Amino acid sequence: MIKFKEKFSILGEILKPIFSGHPIAIAGLIGFILFVFIAVFAPWIAPQNPYDLMILDIMDGLLPPLSKLGNGTTAWLGTDALGRDILSTVMYGLRISLFVAFMAVTIGTSIGVLLGLLAALKGGWVESVIMRAVDLKVSFPGILLALMMLAIFGTGVDKIIYALIIGVWASKARLTRSSALSEMKKEYIDAAEISGIPRWRIMLHFLLPNSIAPVLVMVPMSLSGCIGAEATLSFLGVGVPITEPSLGLLIANGNDYLLSGKWWISIFPGTVLVLLVLCINVVADRIREHNNPYLKSQDQQ
Repeated sequence: MIKFKEKFSILGEILKPIFSGHPIAIAGLIGFILFVFIAVFAPWIAPQNPYDLMILDIMDGLLPPLSKLGNGTTAWLGTDALGRDILSTVMYGLRISLFVAFMAVTIGTSIGVLLGLLAALKGGWVESVIMRAVDLKVSFPGILLALMMLAIFGTGVDKIIYALIIGVWASKARLTRSSALSEMKKEYIDAAEISGIPRWRIMLHFLLPNSIAPVLVMVPMSLSGCIGAEATLSFLGVGVPITEPSLGLLIANGNDYLLSGKWWISIFPGTVLVLLVLCINVVADRIREHNNPYLKSQDQQ
């Protein structure tokens, strides 16, 4: 318990100088934490399991918000054509969307950072191969590459994660290489090499800690981009399967009912998606401003 309090206080000390005096950024951070909490605990706090066929009743289909279901419970956000509670589907969809984005950003950033460090440290043909691969990826829109990959290998949560990783790693590799090259000009790297420290240890123990800061600033924006890209791919029908719908697929499911007055099927998942991306972007902008010396000096004035 004491260790948990110590870690919490350390986290508070890190976040306080970033968000102190910025109520909009604080609201965005609180909103993002709330969305993550809902996604993690969706199986326990959702009114129903929308994918348990044994509890679904087709007679409850397309009910408007605040309607009573056949079992006596209230569908606060209405139901879809299959009789699933929209509030529950949004909670479970949020769970899938955040899981896909977190996995893609974590793996993609790790790959990009390691390749960027390797390019800076090795140089020569290794650097040329890595940076030409980065240039090749950057020359194509990320969503186009993801569509091509999913068209070839099929849909699925794992497939869409792999597709999004392709869009994440290149920018992280380029930024890490640039930061690492500037660090390698400093004296402590020369001292480490003269001391006979293996290059892999120099990379992990010296270059990595001192080159990672600019990359970490970009992570929230990458998370927001992956959530939007996953929603787009799922809306187009090439993302997650229908058995594991994300927010994008939930929006697509209600698209055919918009003109018939059944607006709640798409509007509520779409609203949650917009609010989630907005919260992440607000937090990302504040972190970027805090780490930009020019913007930071203007903010202090």
